[in-house]
Amino acid sequence: MSATPAEQLGALAAQAGKDGLPAARRDDVAGRVLDLLGICLAALSERPAEVVVATVDEWGGAPAATAIGSAVRLPAPSAALVNGTLGHSLDFDDTHLPSVLHPSAAVVPAALAVAEQYDVSGPAFLDAVAVGVEVTCRLGMAGYDREHANSVFFDRGQHATAICGTVGAAVAAGMLQGLTADQLTSAIGIACSMGSGVIEANRTGGTVKRVHCGWAAHAGVIAASLARHGLTGPPTVLEGRFGLLRAFCGEQFDIDAVTGELGERWESDRIFVKPFPCNHFTHAGVEAALRLRRAGLNPADLTGITLGVPEPVLRTIAEPLADKRRPLSGYHGAFSGPYTVAAALLGSGGGLGVSHEDFTDGAVADPDRLALAALVTPEADPDCTRIFPHQFPAVLTVRLSGGEVLRERVEHNLGGPENPLTPAELTTKFRMNAARAVGEATATALSDLVTRLSSDSRPTMFTALLRASA
Repeated sequence: MSATPAEQLGALAAQAGKDGLPAARRDDVAGRVLDLLGICLAALSERPAEVVVATVDEWGGAPAATAIGSAVRLPAPSAALVNGTLGHSLDFDDTHLPSVLHPSAAVVPAALAVAEQYDVSGPAFLDAVAVGVEVTCRLGMAGYDREHANSVFFDRGQHATAICGTVGAAVAAGMLQGLTADQLTSAIGIACSMGSGVIEANRTGGTVKRVHCGWAAHAGVIAASLARHGLTGPPTVLEGRFGLLRAFCGEQFDIDAVTGELGERWESDRIFVKPFPCNHFTHAGVEAALRLRRAGLNPADLTGITLGVPEPVLRTIAEPLADKRRPLSGYHGAFSGPYTVAAALLGSGGGLGVSHEDFTDGAVADPDRLALAALVTPEADPDCTRIFPHQFPAVLTVRLSGGEVLRERVEHNLGGPENPLTPAELTTKFRMNAARAVGEATATALSDLVTRLSSDSRPTMFTALLRASA
């Protein structure tokens, strides 16, 4: 009898844990870890994270792992819950396309908590993150409807990140606990009963979505521990009659996306790192505006701006247009096509061109930015719609007072596989985030330790520094 998909994933994870992964993949993962660590530090003042910290403080338990921002250790599942919540609180974490899920914010916190608990090596930690993220992305693609270019999970109101990320987190945590292939298969089977998350908050409000990655990380650590102690899960948990994919996607799932070319082709190569602290749908418009700014465009000469984007993103960044041209808050401005273009043309220029300072309540009330945002008219662009959701492209057309028309098209998002951030740019983003909490000197030391994980650094080295800086 052939191995089930869950058994194949368990075997891959066990083999990677035994043999290790290539240096290039470890270095790529170290960059994702650095990125998420910076985001966690930048999010320390966010209310959802404060709520989670208060909750886990009430739980108590044996100290084992670091909750970022705290000088004390918590039980590993509690630390994973805190750090996963921090990682997703700013919507600045990485994105896999076209599934549109956020794998690192669920997997890295789970792996980090267990790696610290057992003081594992840097390479072993990176291998576990790599496989856990890969599992997450493959499950996300199993629920991707290629015909309609849409996630079945999302279409049914479910958060694919929270569901698939729980399984990926369990695999990463299980690898670091030394689970066998059979135990890893059970960890997958157990985690499939734990992953959940609905996205009604995207529509009508509430802060619960920011906890989704934290809960996925928390549940993944617990699933792996249960498997280590002998709890078992069904080997047909993914494709079975009452398995995860049918439960969440009905008959609209592709099991081959889970197992096809497993270990040879890495779905996680399609992960995009966000360069700007705003909604991902706005990024290509921001990049187009920054290119025009760098070329010497004077905003005072503008008489009109057209922002062409994929038709499906208009509801997120362009409607209702009056509110998007005059954001109600800094957070609201991060989801506005008109405002983000104005911020790129007039803003601080910090970070990689647009920074956190461009999304304060004061910044979005600036009269000059509002006047420029009022000139921006978003519209559906057919070419952009055709490319979506494999990229989130944009074309920016500006009209000058002298009658000249300039156009800048961005088809490949900055931070994606076709247009990746350089190591220097990734470090710039990390320092922009981390310095808000720990200062430049500590940010530099943390960056050095994380980038050396594939050689002579260990997770416990930078978690100790985090505690000392809290």
